[in-house]
Amino acid sequence: MKPYTFALLLAGLALAGCSSKETVAYTAPSAASNPQVLLLGEVHDNKEGHKLRFEDLRQRVEAGWRPAIAMEQFDRETQAMLDEAQKGCLDASCLITVMGKKGWDWQQYYPVIQLALNNKLPLIAANLSRNDASKVVRDGVASSFDAATISAYKLKDALPSDLRRGQEKAIQEGHCNMVSDLMLPGMVNAQVARDIWMAKLIRQQQPRDVVLIAGNGHVRKDIGVPRWLNAIEPKLTVRAIGFVEPDGIQGSYDEIRKVPAQKRTDPCAKFK
Repeated sequence: MKPYTFALLLAGLALAGCSSKETVAYTAPSAASNPQVLLLGEVHDNKEGHKLRFEDLRQRVEAGWRPAIAMEQFDRETQAMLDEAQKGCLDASCLITVMGKKGWDWQQYYPVIQLALNNKLPLIAANLSRNDASKVVRDGVASSFDAATISAYKLKDALPSDLRRGQEKAIQEGHCNMVSDLMLPGMVNAQVARDIWMAKLIRQQQPRDVVLIAGNGHVRKDIGVPRWLNAIEPKLTVRAIGFVEPDGIQGSYDEIRKVPAQKRTDPCAKFK
């Protein structure tokens, strides 16, 4: 496989999304409105979306909610390091430096991490690492899971056709319709494995409530983490909120928060 092809296979699937549901007017959250699992999406580089999402989470925490905060921005293998960083760091800059994770605009996540430190909320490393993504691209979704997880999520079976089609469509739209037929199945598998890992790690925090901080593509009800949360028992109360630009990718959420489009250079230029 050509180097540039493999690099694209492993590229992060930052899939911005929107929904066919009508946009819901925002109201300040109350303690009674907190579900067991709250999924808060993002367009990764949209600064206004990050601000609005943090304000939602801040109000919930200040009202007394004490969830664990799972973050796509940290790979699951780094959980022990993340736990130690939370014990030893007083501010978010320290934790970000200790973790040393490249590829994210950490200024956007500083407030969430600081909120967790101030209120002693556990941070959960929720993403699939690049090494594991490489294995999944090569060997399939089940390759990064143990036998119990494979059985629980029925990963020996083919992915449901609507799920695969939905992921293919989202990936193509997120990559300017420039992904080849050869590359697409592996990219779908990597995205699905990420979603299952997030769902699995969220369940492991129960009975503590969990907030997931992740891209809009991951919090979509039709093809993202909620789909896998609902795949096994016991059922959890789940609420998915997308923070969506006006011309985002179609999807499904419990609620949409519209955010202004971020000014950026042509996102398709890197694929041409």
